Amino acid sequence: MRNAQQALDRQQQRNRDLIAGSTYMRSSVTSEVIDFQLDLGSGNGLSDQDVNLLRALEKDAARTALASLASLAEIGELDHLGGGLELIPSLNMTMAVSSSDAVRYTIEHAHTSIGYFSALASWGYVDPQIVIDSFRRGLDITGHVSWLPGGTELSGGRLGVMVPVAVGLALGLRAHHGDEGLVFCHCGDAGWVSGQAMNGFMGADLHGAPIVFVMNRNGIQLSNTTDKIVDKDPRQLVSAMGVEILEIPTLHDQAALFDAYRTAATSARGGKPVMIYPTGEEGVTLADFGASLGVSSELEAFASGHGVATDTKVWVPGSMMSFRDLVPMLECLFHVNDLPGGEGHHDGHMKGRNLDEVLSTPLFAEVDGEVSALNEARNGRRLATTNARPKPGSKNLEIPASALAAVELPAPGESVSARNGSQVGYEVVAKTHPDRFFTVSCDLDPSTKFDKAKAAIDDRHKFEMGITEQASSLMANGLAMSSAEPQMSVFATFAAFFEGIAREGFELWRYHRNLDGVNEGLNVAMHLSHVGACTGRDHFSGWSLDWITLAMGYLPYLHRFYAPADARSAFVAVRDMAENYGGHIIGIPRDNLPVLDKQDGSGALWEADSAWEDVTAYRAYDGAKKAILALGAPAFLAGEAAETLKGSDPVDVYVVNALPLGDGVLADLLGKYPGGVVTIEDGIIGNPAVGVRGFASLVQSAAVGTSTPVAHVGIVDPTIAPSEGHMPTWDHFGITADALVEAVGTL
Repeated sequence: MRNAQQALDRQQQRNRDLIAGSTYMRSSVTSEVIDFQLDLGSGNGLSDQDVNLLRALEKDAARTALASLASLAEIGELDHLGGGLELIPSLNMTMAVSSSDAVRYTIEHAHTSIGYFSALASWGYVDPQIVIDSFRRGLDITGHVSWLPGGTELSGGRLGVMVPVAVGLALGLRAHHGDEGLVFCHCGDAGWVSGQAMNGFMGADLHGAPIVFVMNRNGIQLSNTTDKIVDKDPRQLVSAMGVEILEIPTLHDQAALFDAYRTAATSARGGKPVMIYPTGEEGVTLADFGASLGVSSELEAFASGHGVATDTKVWVPGSMMSFRDLVPMLECLFHVNDLPGGEGHHDGHMKGRNLDEVLSTPLFAEVDGEVSALNEARNGRRLATTNARPKPGSKNLEIPASALAAVELPAPGESVSARNGSQVGYEVVAKTHPDRFFTVSCDLDPSTKFDKAKAAIDDRHKFEMGITEQASSLMANGLAMSSAEPQMSVFATFAAFFEGIAREGFELWRYHRNLDGVNEGLNVAMHLSHVGACTGRDHFSGWSLDWITLAMGYLPYLHRFYAPADARSAFVAVRDMAENYGGHIIGIPRDNLPVLDKQDGSGALWEADSAWEDVTAYRAYDGAKKAILALGAPAFLAGEAAETLKGSDPVDVYVVNALPLGDGVLADLLGKYPGGVVTIEDGIIGNPAVGVRGFASLVQSAAVGTSTPVAHVGIVDPTIAPSEGHMPTWDHFGITADALVEAVGTL
């Protein structure tokens, strides 16, 4: 363990060094940015000055993007330049209308990040030279969309994921900002068809989310043209999910695009989400296309070089991949029309290309009106400050003593489900902070026990999504990002669905960084109901036998992972979740468990206002040189085993309420018991063939450093089990007081 601790210390120092060497990974960053804002509520369209400025910003951002890829080419690397360039025009429009906390944006096809970073540079939020020199090299300018000053907090990952996250964000903004709340979500040809995106579209319609999707419909997917990969019309399927389709010919006409934004915003704020869909134009001759962009001679040379006549009629996509990068743009146009010379540019690059030549085409020509508009905007800069989210453990929703005094919890000796305690806990939080409490449900409220909490909040704070666990977990993450102020966002479903379906809600935390550069869980609670083998008589259909290892895998991103041992500790856990900002996972057993009492019989082990403890001493006996550490539901079995052993081989018992444990806590516990420690948990602990896992693995590892003998009780072979109730199922798996007594004896 000494080597392991040294490795951790060294890694954490490298982390600190990486952040210290960055430019923008700070708790707060102030930038000088152009003061350009467009009013979606205005009755006026764009002025000539507005159009000139938008075009100038497009060209400036595209120059930065191309220069960055030229820099990457020097080390033999490439990136998704084509999609990044394509994103810039509509993203500039989005940035111009997203000037308040109530209006936000995100990017679903996050591999277009070079366009995003370059746009931020053109506006002044970041240094363009840093984008050029550092893209995909270091911490600041990463390979996918991530949070930078002036940018989106919703760091992009897998395709489609940002759709339900953005829907959750939009619903949260509506709750906090009323009719002003609005989200723009840029999306692409590939991600819209994913299951989480489809469920996200449905969720937007179900709950009237104020969200506008802007589709970059370029006809090209990751490896080929859209018609050769997924030949489906997004309009049919997305509209079937309840999202209104607003067709426009192209995203490259700034004045028409702004009009579409205004129309879409009005509809979305009125409860009808919209997708702006550029249809492109059919039947356009190549000659006319070249003339429209002022590149007739360049197009004629390209077409003749591939034996294609300029009077050939083509479909011109309404969103052009590699826009302004002339030759690749023409290759994309020919590609989607199945013409000789066509080539896709999902992975665009500058390898073997001359930057000055690329920037010398008419598409980058300096136009007087555009140059003057950009110079004027840069002469009138304003200061813009971007602040990081609070750190995990910051003060969140506090529950006053008066509210706790009114709480009634089951008495010691009663046998009730831990759900009883969490139900009361969520109700207290919701009643105390109804304007700051959100829930997302999957048609399981009678089982997860969120009925009372939902009754205390209005419809803008509770969202039923049916059996769409993955999208629902992502929506909860989006809700969590709607405010940096104290609030609580809870997604609840069966733990088995987290293991198999909803895990993307956790995965988002792995790549979702704070402004200070640290990837961490958002201010959200993921409620895993029916954990372990304790699921009634559902057999494997409802089980979550690996829930502890699952949750432990996300400990680096969490404030706490809770495993309550009874109804009262479940209440205390919910209260602690509410009072501390950060990512949380809580696992709640289904079946009845005895309410634990103090050893002297003076009362319950926990009260509603009990101070939080990671570990609670449950039983202590004179002369004990051994101990049992119980995580979660089987804690009462540890008490029974200790009672049996007190006259012959006394053991102390501790209830582990949550992970991670504080520094040195586990080592100190192990050091107190030279005779050894036994663990017990209702989850898979592994076997000699697969190694140790679960809570047992944590204790096993720590015991190496203290030379403490250890033994473990839990599920070692999950491949078969009876359809029995709680205790017979535990008996089948060897999770019993007798097994604990035997394990203590082996020490």
